[in-house]
Amino acid sequence: MEEAEVIKKRQKELLIIIPAYNEEKNIGDTLDGLAAAGILDWADILVMNDASRDRTEEIVKQKGFPVVTHVYNLGYGSGLQVGYKYAVRKGYEYVIQMDADGQHAVSNVKKIYDRLCTRDGEGNAPDIVLGSRFVKGSETYPISLVKKIAYCFFRLLIRIGTGQWIMDPTTGLQGLSRRAFSYYSRYSNFDDQYPDANMIMQMLLLGYRVEEMPALMFTRHEGVSMHHGLKPVVYMFRMMYSIIAVWLRIRLFHVEGKQK
Repeated sequence: MEEAEVIKKRQKELLIIIPAYNEEKNIGDTLDGLAAAGILDWADILVMNDASRDRTEEIVKQKGFPVVTHVYNLGYGSGLQVGYKYAVRKGYEYVIQMDADGQHAVSNVKKIYDRLCTRDGEGNAPDIVLGSRFVKGSETYPISLVKKIAYCFFRLLIRIGTGQWIMDPTTGLQGLSRRAFSYYSRYSNFDDQYPDANMIMQMLLLGYRVEEMPALMFTRHEGVSMHHGLKPVVYMFRMMYSIIAVWLRIRLFHVEGKQK
């Protein structure tokens, strides 16, 4: 009994999920940065390798980090959802998801974690904390005109649908409570390709507490983004229809209910 209690005390409550696809030029530095910051003392890390064709899996294993590798490329959202399922099964209380490409500064992790654990005057803690590039206190982040238009449009749709402003609706840097990632882990509750503004709309409509906080982010220097070529155009139209579909499904047809 005493040994079991010691093991329980040592159980870390935070899991950092890093989805990766062909990130051999970046994943090593990202993992080294987390280790150098001392984050491994109080958080576990899981890399979700989405059938990369390069040395991503090899590099992660060489550095001694756990990695789950898909046999086929399933998409960004699928990688995250498998990570959520893992977090549920292993009993984690919190999840922070960050990109493998080095765009998310490791200094954001502790701040998001602290925010997830902070309760307000009524005893409520946030379900989702978004690391934002565009709220007061954030560093200047360069984006193209096309992306500016897309972000403004998504902000407006979320505002109309929920009454809440979300300044960075496509951020990949997010912290989730167990209540939130448990919901996401269930079949059909999470977009398997581009879980961005549509998922924020969904969670706000279902009554989950979503907050933003300033985050430090960098531009990508190595590798190819999943939003390259004509993909941003396809993404924008797909996301627009997905946001509207989420609103119709929840508000009009009442398909989904709030998880307790």
